Amino acid sequence: MQLAISVIICTHNPRSDYLDKVLAALKSQTLPLEQWELLLIDNASKQLLSSEIDLTWHCNARHIREEQLGLTHARLRGIREAQAEVLVFVDDDNVLDSDYLEVALQISKDYRFLGTWGGQIRAEFEVTPPEWIKPYLPYLAIREFERDKWSNLNLHETAPCGAGMCVRKFVAEKYADWVNHDSKRLSLGRKGKLLFSGEDSDLAFTACDIGLGTGQFTSLKLTHLIPASRLEEEYLMRLIEGMEYSHRILDSFRGQMPTLPHTSWKGKLVEFYRLLRMNPRERRFSKAKRRGQILAHQALFNY
Repeated sequence: MQLAISVIICTHNPRSDYLDKVLAALKSQTLPLEQWELLLIDNASKQLLSSEIDLTWHCNARHIREEQLGLTHARLRGIREAQAEVLVFVDDDNVLDSDYLEVALQISKDYRFLGTWGGQIRAEFEVTPPEWIKPYLPYLAIREFERDKWSNLNLHETAPCGAGMCVRKFVAEKYADWVNHDSKRLSLGRKGKLLFSGEDSDLAFTACDIGLGTGQFTSLKLTHLIPASRLEEEYLMRLIEGMEYSHRILDSFRGQMPTLPHTSWKGKLVEFYRLLRMNPRERRFSKAKRRGQILAHQALFNY
């Protein structure tokens, strides 16, 4: 039987209880096992995951070791190894609803003008989030919405997150070709403790680059497991700085060269008074965003 979907899990030193939940959700998928394959990409973990994680329950499962550290490298390996025409990227903290693969496959048939698509992402927190963190929760890839949406423009409003992202293989192969010939694209994405991002959007927008679209669907649902460490102020500041950097680099790939705000004396004065009105925590987060913007500007203009 021809495989309909390749599920690709890229992981580096995974938290075992989270990965167990991810795999348990895949075991309970309504799409028969014979119609999809499971690729577990072990991205230079300290312990070989093939010796620790049993995939024998799946008739089309493979362990794959990728020694070059970085989420982008792991995904490129998954794209090379995948055999199906639709790829579904599942993070090692993503618990899919039981019908996720079945719905994803149906969307691929009903919306052939889409190259990438995703769905709703609920949060399951290890600890109760503090009140101050609510404005920053969207940075943790939490998305809940009430209607389907799609576009053939490079819009973040319709582009899927990496969590549960569905991609037609020929779109993924085009993305891989571009990344392999562009060192700046390779610099996007997480690597060890570096919290750069943007590789998700780069992959999603490749669909638009070749004349297709991106979409998000209410019927596709997963749960994002969020540990206590990701609710710490220091982590979130590093995350926001990395995202500001990465998304400005990403925009430059498609002709949107960023400008650095507040460079004139008047702009600096306005920024000074804006920061002055903030509470100390808001000020720290605003400065983290600014650092990311400056780093991107320096990278793009080589100073």
